Amino acid sequence: MILAVIKADITTIEVDAIVNAANSSLLGGGGVDGAIHRKGGKAILEACMVIRSKQGGCKTGEAVITTAGNLPSKNVIHTVGPVWNGESAEKEALLASCYRNSLKLAVENNLKTLAFPNISTGIYHFPKDKAAEIAIATVNNFAEKGKIEKVIFVCFDDENYKLYEEKLNRIKQ
Repeated sequence: MILAVIKADITTIEVDAIVNAANSSLLGGGGVDGAIHRKGGKAILEACMVIRSKQGGCKTGEAVITTAGNLPSKNVIHTVGPVWNGESAEKEALLASCYRNSLKLAVENNLKTLAFPNISTGIYHFPKDKAAEIAIATVNNFAEKGKIEKVIFVCFDDENYKLYEEKLNRIKQ
């Protein structure tokens, strides 16, 4: 599996699936979630509403998949990251679950290329450095990584981009 990092808007990335840092309602929100829902159009919201009617939303650490609507990707994998409040071990495990469960959904749906945002580092206040380490380690150690060709970490800001670039360079050496 190829791991890469870019600085971009995740809604512009053409891959099999982009991952949405969703909220548990699956009805859109701010940040990445709002941007994906706005640019993807009502098809994403309608698909999320079907999921809500079946299971009542999405729990922290879990993931669900929908169409990508008007986005250039084929699918959106919605995962709910933890809100950081200092409870380190529990929150770290939940964040790792977001990445692992998104990857599992990708494998189950025969998706080969994924783009991840920096889950939980915005309004959920997860420390960016710690989140980058968890994201890269979880993806790099994914048991079925041979079934996925490429994972792109898409950073919207310079701080996350530099953190991911530094950590990816370290594991590539």
